[in-house]
Amino acid sequence: MAEPVAPNPPESAPPAPVPPWERTRKAKAPARTPLSQEAIVEAALRILETDGYDALSMRRVAADLGTGAASLYAHVANKDELVKLALDRVFVDVSFPEPDPERWMEQVREMMRGTRKILQSHPGLARAMLGRVPMGPNGIHIIEGFMGLLRAGDLPDRVAAWAGDVIALYVVANVFEEDIRFSIHGEASQEDVEAWAGEMKGYIRSLPPEQFPNMLALADPMFETGGPDGRFEFGLDLMLRGLASHSRR
Repeated sequence: MAEPVAPNPPESAPPAPVPPWERTRKAKAPARTPLSQEAIVEAALRILETDGYDALSMRRVAADLGTGAASLYAHVANKDELVKLALDRVFVDVSFPEPDPERWMEQVREMMRGTRKILQSHPGLARAMLGRVPMGPNGIHIIEGFMGLLRAGDLPDRVAAWAGDVIALYVVANVFEEDIRFSIHGEASQEDVEAWAGEMKGYIRSLPPEQFPNMLALADPMFETGGPDGRFEFGLDLMLRGLASHSRR
């Protein structure tokens, strides 16, 4: 005996009504990523990078994670702690070389270049670093490593202690200025930069020479960009040469 075959409903047939026991079921909410300090910090970094420091708040992070702000406080005390955790998070992979007294200046230079690249890859973070000392689990190792490089140069204790703060501030401020410039002007092409420099030089050359002899004399080098890293490298070299003058070696 042949097995019975269910007839295919015509294409135009309306859908079958939902059984009453199905209508009483609540639709399942999409599964949320479990809330954790790590997830909160990652969300904060996304906001810093896309919208900048001023956009960061506990409420905004909570919205990004699909929860209420009150739920964050079980993992993070407040915005200030959140910023400190975010700062510590981006420096997790930084490692310092063994201090070499013969090339300590070059080691400091390389570490400052690396720090700048980290901050450049996380827009908004430089602003968050201003006024804060990175004393988290990763940050404190960075301070220790940097102090080791400076002490390898046989600098007086106060010079080594203060130089760490001053050089770090130079790097942070440099990236912060880049962030501001980008937020105002967007990503300018090399042609845009050259056009701006030409306009500025033209204006300076129009100034009365008896009132502005120095600006007229330096109009060309004032607006040499030196590429994306030229002025940063110049400033870093300036600071390290001054630092080396304190060495007792």
